[in-house]
Amino acid sequence: MHSSSNLDLTRGRQYGPRGFWGVGRFFRALATRSWVSTAMADGTQGSGRDKDGRTNDPSAEEAALSARLGRLDDRLSETRKDRQNRVDQSDGRAGNASASASAMARGFRLSSELIAGVLVGAVIGWGFDRLLSTSPWGLIVFFLLGFTAGVINVMRSAGVASRDQPDRS
Repeated sequence: MHSSSNLDLTRGRQYGPRGFWGVGRFFRALATRSWVSTAMADGTQGSGRDKDGRTNDPSAEEAALSARLGRLDDRLSETRKDRQNRVDQSDGRAGNASASASAMARGFRLSSELIAGVLVGAVIGWGFDRLLSTSPWGLIVFFLLGFTAGVINVMRSAGVASRDQPDRS
């Protein structure tokens, strides 16, 4: 094994620059520290308050945390009920799975029509560039035309624009 002057490999555990002991020391110090409460030298229990004036009593902290979690759970359940009521009133259907699946299918169809228009335009433009040696211009023009055709197809499929709509000029 080749020894490097920048790395300490003699101890077997350490791999890194000299003097770097990593975060292991920090975590060992945290593990040995008592978070619950400290006992005084004469064996009596401390006041239960730290230097900032907060209590160190674990049962009081756990009770306060449990109370806060209970209040949060109540508020979340009320919010969920309100949201479900609004959905029920606006839809008329309480979580109809087939309706959401149909909406997802329609979304996939519309997005695939847009992507298909862009890809077909890009391929046609690339073909023109290869045939006519007009490097980026055919691709740019047909990419934009494909995007326009894709948007028009999406609008027609969504029912925003009809196929027989007259010009309003």
